[in-house]
Amino acid sequence: MRDGPDIARIGALLGDAARTNMLTALMSGQALTAGELAREAGVTPQTASSHLARLAEGVLIRPRRQGRCVYYALAGYEVADLMEALDGLAIAAGLKRTRPGPRDAAMRRSRVCYDHLAGELGVAMLDGLLAVGAVADHDGALSLTEAGEPFVRGFGVEPETLRAGRRPVCKACLDWSERRSHLAGALGKALLDRIYALGWAHRPEGGRVLVFTAPGLAAFERTFCLRAAA
Repeated sequence: MRDGPDIARIGALLGDAARTNMLTALMSGQALTAGELAREAGVTPQTASSHLARLAEGVLIRPRRQGRCVYYALAGYEVADLMEALDGLAIAAGLKRTRPGPRDAAMRRSRVCYDHLAGELGVAMLDGLLAVGAVADHDGALSLTEAGEPFVRGFGVEPETLRAGRRPVCKACLDWSERRSHLAGALGKALLDRIYALGWAHRPEGGRVLVFTAPGLAAFERTFCLRAAA
């Protein structure tokens, strides 16, 4: 028997379409009930309960009780990173379940990847941060530069708080639609939180698509030195 991580166990959990649909639904960063996840997966509540128990046992999701309801969320950003990478692999292999439509176009433009900005605008934001020297790229390893600290502080994000947790400050996350990296990590989350706080964008009906207002998009482009709407 070989020592090391049990990848096969994770693979088995992800090998069921209902379970992957549940995990994909949780990529919005929101916690959902078993009933909501059953509808997303297209299965009965009883079947959903069995799937959720297996996902929780495999530490891919985390249940949380609030009052009489139990909510489920991804166990952490590592699971979100895995799902985003698998999305990219499936797209590269030509494995699509549905033909792209208007919703797909919106998802490709701007969406939430667990707790950070993804899609065309997410990739453009990272490009802008690299261009102004706020973030450095060392063979795929991203870092907040010394020059970047006043930049992000001016946007309302304190660099000191980014280093307080166990999460990397900057992390490259391969974008499944753009096939390039967008910014994840503590900084990616903090920047998206500020975008929400400033009222630049919102998520309709709690989905993954992120809709910018016209003034918000203009401010976003000015802040990150972009011409993303062109």
